[in-house]
Amino acid sequence: MKCLLLANESAEVLFYWTDTEFEQRVQEQYGVSQEEGERLPAFEDSINTLFAPIIISCSTMVDRLGDNYTSFSTENNHIYVLHQFEECLYIAVNGDGDETEEDLKRKIFVMKKLTEIMFGMVTFSGALLRKELRPQDTEQRNRLWKKLRSLLETYSRLRENDQSFLVEAVERLIHPTLCEQCIEFLERRLVQQINSNMDRMGEEVLHAFILVHTKLLAFYSSRNASNLYSSDLLALIILVQDLYPSKINLDETSEELESSSVPEVFYTPEPSPPERESVRQRGDSPPVFQFVDPDVQMAEDSLQTLEAPTPDPSAPSRVFLESKECPMPHSMYCLPLWPGITLVLLTKIPNSHVATSVCYFLEAFVKLEKRLCEGHEGAAAMRGQPSVQEQRSRLEKLIKTWAGMDIQTSQLQNAWTDFKNKAFSRSGSGFTRDLLPSCRNMKTQLCGVYRQFFAAECMGSSQRLAPHLQERALSMVQEKLMDWKDFLLVKSKRNITMVWSLVATAQRYLQKGYATVTLRDGDYFYCYFLWFENETGYKLEVIDIPSSPDDGAPVGMLTCDYYRKLLRYYSKKHQNEVVKCYELFTVHLGVIPNEYILQHCSQLARKLWEPTRIPLL
Repeated sequence: MKCLLLANESAEVLFYWTDTEFEQRVQEQYGVSQEEGERLPAFEDSINTLFAPIIISCSTMVDRLGDNYTSFSTENNHIYVLHQFEECLYIAVNGDGDETEEDLKRKIFVMKKLTEIMFGMVTFSGALLRKELRPQDTEQRNRLWKKLRSLLETYSRLRENDQSFLVEAVERLIHPTLCEQCIEFLERRLVQQINSNMDRMGEEVLHAFILVHTKLLAFYSSRNASNLYSSDLLALIILVQDLYPSKINLDETSEELESSSVPEVFYTPEPSPPERESVRQRGDSPPVFQFVDPDVQMAEDSLQTLEAPTPDPSAPSRVFLESKECPMPHSMYCLPLWPGITLVLLTKIPNSHVATSVCYFLEAFVKLEKRLCEGHEGAAAMRGQPSVQEQRSRLEKLIKTWAGMDIQTSQLQNAWTDFKNKAFSRSGSGFTRDLLPSCRNMKTQLCGVYRQFFAAECMGSSQRLAPHLQERALSMVQEKLMDWKDFLLVKSKRNITMVWSLVATAQRYLQKGYATVTLRDGDYFYCYFLWFENETGYKLEVIDIPSSPDDGAPVGMLTCDYYRKLLRYYSKKHQNEVVKCYELFTVHLGVIPNEYILQHCSQLARKLWEPTRIPLL
């Protein structure tokens, strides 16, 4: 009994996902017609009817009280978790007891991250996000919703079965010699050859990396590239896994192993399940999202009555990655080397500099709106920003430039004229609260220009690396890794399962401000540590970690990059050095004395990555 839904302030559903049980319950509740041609559209109407009172109630509370409830439970023990992002309301529901409030909250933030990766700054405008999520073309909406649902199910599978997504950290596949050789190969041969080729159609490879299932073998960024944050890298791995799912079977037969070209491999047997339910194995836990067969889902969903065409394998995906300036558009090429091994290229696209210009003015209007809402007027409303006349002149030049690039700027020009008349003319209201509607309209129109430049639907068939260039890149990497592929596939397989519930327990304590957790449960002793070091590896002093509000984002990097914020907080006292944050989870037999356990944890933290010679991300 699970559901995830996005809606706007008009109580219009922008996207929804349900499992089979939830859908059947809604059909029973509202008596959905079984007649062919009526049954499928009626289900979306039923979803609207079910959630409309909740959405309207939330909007009313925000309007009248400036606040909203974040969760509630019903008499039949259904849990509802709600979160408002700008003009969009996210609602996650569980009715079978499989998920906690924290699980539902994390699901909401993951969905928010996926929309940001797919749509960039368009998510800043509710009206434009509606156009993206509910395109008028039914077939286009069918493809988009099918993609989003598939991404959610892929995330669910990874979180259930892959410990790197449980703790939301990029896992490295460590083989020092091979990793260094691959990084050098990506830099000096692959990226250099692509970027010097005339058939790259104005694109430039900024990042290149090789994945073995979900593990990172090699990663290279060019000198012109911005940092690729771990939150974005985790989201990109979800996209890759959605395109080319890993089918890892830990109980691989001996015949399959003998047929590989690697030396004999021994696997550790699965550990016996603990007696206490609090430390049950993660694999026994119910899934966050129940997987629904695509064919069944297509038959049951109102927007999946049309078969989506097979995508062009050489066509890139448009993704938007974080940078210091704004979400920057990139083209993402996923090139499967072999089943389970993928080469990913992230390229800078022509006119990407426009994103920086749009974001500069968008940020200016956001700041202005905030100060006007706080009651500042006149010169005080513009305090802390560059000269008004300077910004005015620069924006007008940009609008003229964009108009000459086949971009529809008439609505932006009208909004800018309206803003100028109210802000600068003698008959206007000046910089007062009366300027707020014009300010918000300018934000929407700027996001509209961004959408015209970079939306996925605007990607022309000619705007991509030439197919023969992609094929050449693929063959080069295959030649490089041909003798290693079987070794890498075996090495990437996880043969020992943690006691996964420790992670959720540690994260709950971390939210409350605890950096160290030790607990005994049955025959096991669990430890969790969080600490800070400088760039030389010197352990820095312990500080009081700020606790997170109950309605704040979950601990993690994929959902909000909690650790980046934590580093900023800690770095205030270490502004002249690079500060790094580390975590360690350990499980020991309970018969070992506590002092030996703590001593071993300390030694393990110092020596864990010493032999690799590969810097951690």
